Amino acid sequence: MPDLQNRPTLSKHVWIIYILTFLLLLCVWYYQWIVGLIMTIVFAASFYYSIRTERVLLDEAEEYISTISHRVKKVGSEALLEMPFGIILYNDNYQIEWSNPFMNQFKTSKDTIIGESLNNLSEDLIPMILENRNEIWVEIGDYTFLCVIKKEEKLLYFLDRTEHQNLKDRYYNEQTVLAIIFLDNYEEITQNMDDTAKSQLNSQVTAVLNSWSSHYGLYLKRTSQERFLAVGNIEILQELEKVKFSILDEVREMGGSESNPVTLSIGVGVGNMTLPEIGEVAQSSLDLALGRGGDQVAIKDENGKVRFYGGKTNPMEKRTRVRARVISHALKELVRASDNVMIMGHKSPDMDAIGAAIGVLNIAKTNNVPGYIVFDENDVETGVSKLMNHIRKDEELWDQFISPDEAEELMTDQQSLLIVVDTHKPNMVAVESLLNYTDYKIVIDHHRRAEEFIDNPTLVYMEPYASSTAELVTELLEYQPKGTKLKVLEATALLAGIIVDTKSFTLRTGSRTFDAASYLRSQGADTVLVQRLLKEDLSVFVERSHIIERAQIYNDHIAIAKAPSGKAYSPVLIAQAADTLLTMEGISASFVISERSDGRVGISARSLGDVNVQVIMEEMNGGGHLTNAATQMENKTIDEAEEILVEIIDELEYKKGRDSE
Repeated sequence: MPDLQNRPTLSKHVWIIYILTFLLLLCVWYYQWIVGLIMTIVFAASFYYSIRTERVLLDEAEEYISTISHRVKKVGSEALLEMPFGIILYNDNYQIEWSNPFMNQFKTSKDTIIGESLNNLSEDLIPMILENRNEIWVEIGDYTFLCVIKKEEKLLYFLDRTEHQNLKDRYYNEQTVLAIIFLDNYEEITQNMDDTAKSQLNSQVTAVLNSWSSHYGLYLKRTSQERFLAVGNIEILQELEKVKFSILDEVREMGGSESNPVTLSIGVGVGNMTLPEIGEVAQSSLDLALGRGGDQVAIKDENGKVRFYGGKTNPMEKRTRVRARVISHALKELVRASDNVMIMGHKSPDMDAIGAAIGVLNIAKTNNVPGYIVFDENDVETGVSKLMNHIRKDEELWDQFISPDEAEELMTDQQSLLIVVDTHKPNMVAVESLLNYTDYKIVIDHHRRAEEFIDNPTLVYMEPYASSTAELVTELLEYQPKGTKLKVLEATALLAGIIVDTKSFTLRTGSRTFDAASYLRSQGADTVLVQRLLKEDLSVFVERSHIIERAQIYNDHIAIAKAPSGKAYSPVLIAQAADTLLTMEGISASFVISERSDGRVGISARSLGDVNVQVIMEEMNGGGHLTNAATQMENKTIDEAEEILVEIIDELEYKKGRDSE
């Protein structure tokens, strides 16, 4: 092959040599003409040969260049038409002006895609071009493409990444998922069964779960009489979520008594973690599901985000006091190991929070440990002001109510024990900063567990079946050493907390509730004083009536009342309005919306159980029970809050109707 790069330079040298040779030849002719004649003949022959060779090289070069040019054109043409990726040229109207044959496989009714809009290929293309994106991922037909955008040239390259995406999806879908399945009330259901009935129930439960796991491709292993371990992957989990974990309904309808059916709680751990970490997340999810009352699924990922399914039934009352006795003993040991005990409820405490705090204070006194109730006098609702007036008259009891500043001074020692009652959310406690002053924290609450929870509590006693926190604390008191007896006012405060939260023993009331009330009555609780504490002012009654008269019926069975704008109402008052609306004929759920003194909009929700108001309020960043819930919304008007509420109700009722079909 000729050296085309060096040839022009060599030609110049040849000409210089011949010129010099010719000059030398003239000199030879001058001195020796015979030698000059001979040299002239040689020079002429050499010159002729050089000219001939030069022409041959030029001809070969031209032929080579012509051949290469032809091959390049041919390869370029074939590459444009046959290469395994797409090329599209579009015009100013985002219509396809030209495409290579690869893209014709995505044609619609025409023989070619030329002339069609880019929207026909993907609705994402034009918006991404307008955003000056250089690369985007698009799906066209069964293909996944990486689309390279050359906006100035109005050119699009479609690089096939289908196999890459399939591998990526497969990697994601096959990530391990661990689920811990727990029979919520197995002990309560089987305690009075004979061995034959218990064996039949076990076989029935196992058969249903084995059929379910086989259908979805799960590996299922029973680890104890009331606990199973399931292993699957994300693809299986997505299928289970599509059917809203229908296994909950299957097991609930399977057996048990009508008043106490068999129910499941499932904790699921998922994410890009090690297997031990996924197991810990699954156990944490199960604790969360049980803390919310059971009969539901909690799914938690590595980021701590939680999704819930189920929770359609009221939590069943436990029939055993073993847990209460164990918790009471553990509480006694923690109290005795502490220098002092700080007790606090939630912001704007109600009767239940105050009564429970007083009950825990008595536990501290019984174990001879100083106890204090953290109380902010500037954050008192009208509903508890009468109780606080009676407490102020009891100097010994009132001296143990301290301000948040005093509490911080007393909690400088790490041996202080902080007990939180009637809430478990950090942002709802009376003084959130106190949570950072000690490593020893106890939570006693009767609400369903929410995603937010106090960090690293030493002991947690959460029983959503309970009517009130006062009921739980009363049971704990019964298992404490015989020490300081409850004063009449202390017992009355606990009883008032139970009566308020049960609406005078009409809602969420079990046999344990009456047992606790009976114990408090034996300790001297004054029922007449309770009635005096619960009396309301005529002005409050009138205000509540004004809200109720503004109620409107939605979907024939839901009452929604909006308080007048421009006026703040207390949470207690709107809760009472919601309770009153629920007593009306044909109303299965009630929602009352009003402005609050803190500038937010509050919603109080009540139901008889047919409507799960907890789920509705959780969608609005609130929480509570299936029949009793609430939320507060920032930067919203009453009308905007109502619009959001109605949208959520419609969505949930639509899903409920679709599931029933």
